[in-house]
Amino acid sequence: MTNSLKIVRTDDILMKLCGSVVSVLFKTTDSQVSHAAMVQSISRTGLKPDIGCFSIFDGGFSGLVVINFSGEAALEIYRGYMTHMGMPESEFAKSHISDEVGDVMGELMNQILGDFINKISKQLQTSINQSQPKMLTINKQLTISIDTNLDEAIARRVSFKTQDNHIFYLEFAMDKTEFIQLNEFDEENEFDPDELFAEHSGKKNKAAEAEAKDIAPDPEDDLLNELGI
Repeated sequence: MTNSLKIVRTDDILMKLCGSVVSVLFKTTDSQVSHAAMVQSISRTGLKPDIGCFSIFDGGFSGLVVINFSGEAALEIYRGYMTHMGMPESEFAKSHISDEVGDVMGELMNQILGDFINKISKQLQTSINQSQPKMLTINKQLTISIDTNLDEAIARRVSFKTQDNHIFYLEFAMDKTEFIQLNEFDEENEFDPDELFAEHSGKKNKAAEAEAKDIAPDPEDDLLNELGI
């Protein structure tokens, strides 16, 4: 029975977070974002230029998430978000130091962490809370840490690439931990309203096409009618 136990470790949790980054940015900007296959072990986390954003989470385990954007990466993601929202380009901010860019990046990080916490809470059957993400436009590196002692803290850095090949980094620190599955259980299915709407629209379109085929006039019938047959 021991061999069948499923164990979820710190790096597995990190990969779930990376998946949330890719998924949320794709849904909100209509652009592809990818992360490196290699994860870097680091000794400390920090905010770095040009835009740094961080949030603390606690509950089933404690940790810190930091995402550092270059000005170019932040502007690309911001512009993709605004375009996805249907905003005219004339209303876009021109510089990454604009408050509007910072607000959008903070909102996106909030969505990323919300997606991550929702998924990991279901998978690990635990409860996690997050602090409101803080966004800073900076021109020098700042070291940050959680004001509590982590149990054998582990810190990682993952590199991400935007569709236009701009780089940004996620830094992650948390307890060294393991979640061990003792019994089988069914994870709740994710409810995605966008997928439900798309599926419903697709069914309606197929039904309309089938109905159109059923009532479409047959050319041979038209010819017979004209001949009076």
